[in-house]
Amino acid sequence: MRVAIRTDASPQIGTGHLARCQTLADALALRGAQVRFVCRHLTEGAAGRLQAAGHAVTRIDGAGEPDGLPHAGWLGGAQAEDAARTRAALAGFAADWLIVDHYALDVRWERVLRERVRRIMVIDDLADRDHECDLLLDQNLYADTAVRYAQRVPAAARRLLGPRYALLRPEFTSVRGRRRDGGVRRVLVFFGGVDAANQTGRVIALLPRVLSAQVAVDVVIGAAHPHRADIEAACAQAGYCCHVQTARMAELMAAADLAIGAGGTAVWERACAGLPALVWPVADNQHEQVATAADAGVLHAPLQVGHDDEALLRQIVALCESPHLLRALSAAGAATVDGAGAARVCRALGCTGVTIRPAVAADGDNLFAWRNREAVRRVSRNRDPIPRPAHDAWLADTLGRADRRLLVGERNGQALGVVRFDLVGDEAEVSIYLAPGEHGTGAGSELLAAAERWLVLERPAGVCKIRAEVAGDNAPSRHMFLSAGYLPDAARFFKRILPDD
Repeated sequence: MRVAIRTDASPQIGTGHLARCQTLADALALRGAQVRFVCRHLTEGAAGRLQAAGHAVTRIDGAGEPDGLPHAGWLGGAQAEDAARTRAALAGFAADWLIVDHYALDVRWERVLRERVRRIMVIDDLADRDHECDLLLDQNLYADTAVRYAQRVPAAARRLLGPRYALLRPEFTSVRGRRRDGGVRRVLVFFGGVDAANQTGRVIALLPRVLSAQVAVDVVIGAAHPHRADIEAACAQAGYCCHVQTARMAELMAAADLAIGAGGTAVWERACAGLPALVWPVADNQHEQVATAADAGVLHAPLQVGHDDEALLRQIVALCESPHLLRALSAAGAATVDGAGAARVCRALGCTGVTIRPAVAADGDNLFAWRNREAVRRVSRNRDPIPRPAHDAWLADTLGRADRRLLVGERNGQALGVVRFDLVGDEAEVSIYLAPGEHGTGAGSELLAAAERWLVLERPAGVCKIRAEVAGDNAPSRHMFLSAGYLPDAARFFKRILPDD
């Protein structure tokens, strides 16, 4: 799969858009995709970091007057000119998907690029402009999440909404589960890679007034922070540890007991790590996100702290003296974000790293062993062990049937599991089970997505829908199908009748 990504980073824009796009790019590349970034603005060192991760980077420029979008000034030119330059940059790169993450681009730009790419995905969190796309991602939490883009995208466009799809690096999943006792022994300060208003410097200057010398403080800034030298000097004087452009953010969040910072992707990183946070927005687009996350109990966002030093100091003291509140914030955050968002988005793009092939007679040994595993039989229609002669006869019959497709999924040459499609009229009924060792890894969702893509490409005559039947006690499978976009259409009930003594 080939994926192009159009995004920018600058002191005005910040680095959050680029950071979340790189997280997705890394996840796509891990699954075999080839990724090319198309950027007009990049902060210092950003292109090198993208290239070091294995992604191609094409720089574009442009001219013209910005149009009337609220964030039009972020582009540095006209949308039409940017669209033309992006089209030219993608010449010779047959992109399966174009991902655009930019507040200054809308439906007019996307319609021009439609002619160059197969499909378009938009990453947005403003819902303030129309889009021409096949897939839209908004990883934030809002009171009106379900209808937020109802009039902004085509009716057929799939929408990935909420923190389940938060684009977090894999290391955040690895630090989930730390038990927190509500004590504050280590504080993390982070206001984004740029932090143009220098909230970082403000907090550093205030902390000695309320934290004892025994409380350790980690301060994180980006390499492009406009006040980097001053912050490094202030940290040295206060005895704080300053981390510049660190790759250890997940580790630092796991070690901290309280975070002080801004909105943006960091909200979901902290939540995933179960890190309680005192938060205020530092950009207009963060206000609603921070307020809704606070309503959900994911973070603490009192009024006034963004500009009133005394109010901020009071809140820090209050949190340090509120272990029950800190434990509640930690639990709510961890329950809201599981860190698997990037994998879910990759599946929605059809990029799983799983290859699908038709089963053959030589697969018989594996298929027999896997099907008779207790974990598989427990959720099957027939829960009894199947004798080998019966299974061999079934396999021979299945491989010869025109109304059945038996498929094996593989990743890196290793078998992942089995998918069967039974074709009835315009439906394909799907059945799926995994190879030993793959349960609980997300492999089922990726195998299902790859099999669906295989079915679409092979397209048996007349098939236009997939149906799945799940046993009532099989919660993991039910969750997998619902997460994959399947809709329940009926409820089935049964009751055993015992003989009357």
